[in-house]
Amino acid sequence: VQLQASGGGLVQAGGSLRLSCAASGRTFGSSVMGWFRQAPGKEREFVAGMRWNGAGKKYADPVQGRFTLSRDNAKNTVHLQMNSLNPEDTAVYYCAIQPVGASDYDSWGQGTELTVSS
Repeated sequence: VQLQASGGGLVQAGGSLRLSCAASGRTFGSSVMGWFRQAPGKEREFVAGMRWNGAGKKYADPVQGRFTLSRDNAKNTVHLQMNSLNPEDTAVYYCAIQPVGASDYDSWGQGTELTVSS
C-alpha cells in the first residue's frame, strides 16, 4: 500500500486549505482511512477518519465543524477540507490506513506540512 499526502502549505488564520491522500496498491473496501497531525514538540494526534467507502466519519473535537472528509472514488483519493484555520492547526499532517480487522493503522503517508500564520 502506498499513500501520498499532498496539499499542505502556508495559509493565514481564517483561511482554508484542502489536503489529499492518494492511495494505491490494493482495494480498500471498508478499510479505515485516518488523518493525523503532529505539531512541533507535541505527540501525534488523530484529526479525522472514515471508512474508505465513506461511512463512519469521525472528527476530533478541535476540528469538528471546521474540517470535512470527502472521497474521490475515481482517483482513489480522500480529501480533508480544512476551513477556519487557526495557528493551533499548524502541524505535519499524515494519512494512514487501518485494514479491515486490524487493530491499528499499518500504512502511513509521508506527511504534508501546514502552517497557519496569525
